Amino acid sequence: MTLAIELSAVVVTVKDGTAMVLCRPGGEGACYALPSGPFAPGKHRTFDLALRAFVHDQTGFDIGYVEQLYSFGDAARGDVISVGYLALTPSMDFETRSSAVWVPFHRFFPWEDFLHGQRDGHRDGHRDGEQNASIKALRPALDHWAGATDSRAEAGLRLRRIETLFPLEFDHWNEERVLDRYELLYDAGLVGEAGYADQAGVAGVAMALDHRRILATGLSRLRGKLKYRPVIFELMPERFTLLELQRSLEALTGLRLHKQNFRRALERTGFVAPLGEMREDTGGRPAALYRYDRDQFRFSPSLGLSLPRA
Repeated sequence: MTLAIELSAVVVTVKDGTAMVLCRPGGEGACYALPSGPFAPGKHRTFDLALRAFVHDQTGFDIGYVEQLYSFGDAARGDVISVGYLALTPSMDFETRSSAVWVPFHRFFPWEDFLHGQRDGHRDGHRDGEQNASIKALRPALDHWAGATDSRAEAGLRLRRIETLFPLEFDHWNEERVLDRYELLYDAGLVGEAGYADQAGVAGVAMALDHRRILATGLSRLRGKLKYRPVIFELMPERFTLLELQRSLEALTGLRLHKQNFRRALERTGFVAPLGEMREDTGGRPAALYRYDRDQFRFSPSLGLSLPRA
């Protein structure tokens, strides 16, 4: 059997404090799909070059930072293996072609979002430590699944898995385990890709084939990498305020950060340098503008950013 290779791109940006992913129409009943296309060795020398070419062809968008995720196989794909990529861009140009659209991450993973109070403009509308509405709705269904087996050992394993990934205590929430949570919901039959009819929208928007699994892998990788590499600056414009930087990190992690502790930790890294200019269009007090000091990355005692929760 000959295996075909397909490349899929998780293209991420942040707009107005919301993490977004670039999507195209899904076809065959699916709302969305990731930009993807076959790898043709005779046409492109490397996977990276092929990825950049078809993303541009399908969406009209030129991606920036790129790194490979994993290889994915799925029964629905048959003899096609997909190689997933994570791509980051600071571009604020949201005009794309071929019906490509930017979609908020929380549309696909509502249980990952603890910021909806901020997103709606009511900063105190949701206190960190509370479960969001999606988790509250999913936990009873997950608990029912845990008990829907004749094996006590299997029931215990299922319950421990649920308590680890969807803990009742917010302090035990691990924001990096996006893929593990999606896989759990898939195994429990609670996502659209597993045939779940989600009337309340608590399980997020389904995607074509295994694209939501690839997307979950990309978000897991990005959330983890923020802590040991300064990749957040691949998503920032050349000039930004510290509040814009914090809001971007919050959008990607789904968690509110402690402002003073975050700024103290950021200062220790030396990653940002003041420009000596102010931004007036903040809706409040003028804010100082900064830039990312790329040279400092080589000398910083920290390779990533501390993300102290509020």
